[in-house]
Amino acid sequence: MKVLVRAVNWVGDAILSVPALREIRRVYASGEITVLARPWVADLYRREDFCDEVLPRAGSRWLAAAELRRRGFDCAILLPNSFDAALVAWLGGVQRRIGYARDGRRWLLTDPIPPPRDGEIPAHQRYYYLELLRRAGLIETLPECAEIRLRADPEAGRAHLQRWGLRGERVIGVSPGAANSEAKQWPPERFVAVATRLASEWDAEVAVFGTSDEAALAERVAAGIGPAAHNLAGRTTLAELLDTAAACLVFVTNDSGGMHVAAAVGTPTVVVFGPTDPDATGPASSLARVVRTPVECSPCQYRRCPIDHRCMTRVAPETVLAEARAAVETVHGHAKQDHSP
Repeated sequence: MKVLVRAVNWVGDAILSVPALREIRRVYASGEITVLARPWVADLYRREDFCDEVLPRAGSRWLAAAELRRRGFDCAILLPNSFDAALVAWLGGVQRRIGYARDGRRWLLTDPIPPPRDGEIPAHQRYYYLELLRRAGLIETLPECAEIRLRADPEAGRAHLQRWGLRGERVIGVSPGAANSEAKQWPPERFVAVATRLASEWDAEVAVFGTSDEAALAERVAAGIGPAAHNLAGRTTLAELLDTAAACLVFVTNDSGGMHVAAAVGTPTVVVFGPTDPDATGPASSLARVVRTPVECSPCQYRRCPIDHRCMTRVAPETVLAEARAAVETVHGHAKQDHSP
């Protein structure tokens, strides 16, 4: 049985789909599973045992379809809702095509699955992908999956950090951006305040992470922290981010792909939530702590706040500091200079 899984396109969503991929591996234990993924998320799957091959989705849909036709897949499980995902599988001659009947693509699917309505399944996004498998008859019940874990190599992470000029022994990870959403960003000066204080208390360095589009924001935060900080925005591949996040004492972040990466590699993670709902898209990790101040207009899902950004500005640095200290103590004990992490 040759099974194609069309992966979702963004890092956070890709991590939240991991429980579904593990179930697909269980169902097709003796099959050959290929994950078709956009190049920027492909590294997420290469170390995992739920697939036999990762096929980068690059070039036009016609070239992608020709490659699928050449390989002769028996079944395609389409995790994204997009029309393009179904069209490529159809053009690629995949015999059975399973996906939610959304985005006008019902006619391209052999198994058009009705999407769940609000309240029919648990709110968290990971269950949305699992429910597709249940409704398609591949699994009987939704499994327990409170923790999502990915493989990472902290020693390789420390080596990467040293290559970028850090000592790499005790590092605080900071991710002040949030792709395509100003509203999800806690004020950068508050990241500066938290990271500066923790670096001083723990004799630690600070690695500021982000995409290349967030390099200017990351540089602003790194400059505010001072010599202890290093701007790594745009410098890490996804594989390097997995390893370097695993090497951090703690990871302080907004609701972002970096949040899901840090949580999935088992790093104590402190997340500031505002316009989005942690019950739906929060980190699936017992080592993660969500910080938010309830306000009447949250969650609104807006990308830009139309009023005063109160959901984020009312989160005090002292609250995040306390959560970071507690998170590190829970895992490592006190992270002061005379203790090893």
